[in-house]
Amino acid sequence: MRTDWNPLLRQQFAEPYWAQLQGFVQHERETTEVYPPDDDVYVALHLTSFAEVKVLILGQDPYHGEGQAHGLCFSVRHGIEIPPSLQNIYKEMHSDLGVVPPNHGNLEGWARQGVLLLNAVLTVRARNAGSHRNRGWESFTDEIIRVVNSKEDRVVFILWGAFAQKKKMLIDASQHVVIEAPHPSPLSAHRGFFGSRPFSRTNAALVEAGIDPVDWALPHN
Repeated sequence: MRTDWNPLLRQQFAEPYWAQLQGFVQHERETTEVYPPDDDVYVALHLTSFAEVKVLILGQDPYHGEGQAHGLCFSVRHGIEIPPSLQNIYKEMHSDLGVVPPNHGNLEGWARQGVLLLNAVLTVRARNAGSHRNRGWESFTDEIIRVVNSKEDRVVFILWGAFAQKKKMLIDASQHVVIEAPHPSPLSAHRGFFGSRPFSRTNAALVEAGIDPVDWALPHN
């Protein structure tokens, strides 16, 4: 992890859970198919340095379909069909900002602007949703949330769904801004995700703190 995250998270690598977690993931890779590829597990931390974080969007675990997960929550690589949750995120973005959605699902453009696209669990067994939960990843990603919470500058935390909203306890809402809504999944998006205007609200909170807003528009392929 050759980024400015390293000194902030290094103590986690000495914790007992870390060795157990890495052993579990290695065994899974040797005996099953695991997503994302090994080189992509920490992509969120490589594309968005600690110093640049101004927004944190929290997902649960990686997509478990072939070729989908590449280390950024809700994102898929160019050429992969846009998943339903991301389609709904794009619909809300268009409704909120009038931004025309791109013809792909790659959110690296957000990550490069200081939007940390963090999953709570960083690996998953192929075609087996949630299969790497409660193995230690949550301890690591909770620490990432705590570290981001320690920033002196305002950060906007976007928490979609009940799982993400449980992490509010790690966030100082007097220092930062928390935006909550139902998950964008087709199962829950109509319960209040649509119309929640997270993109304009995020930018308003950033501008109020003297921070450059995010350009949510993503270029087409």
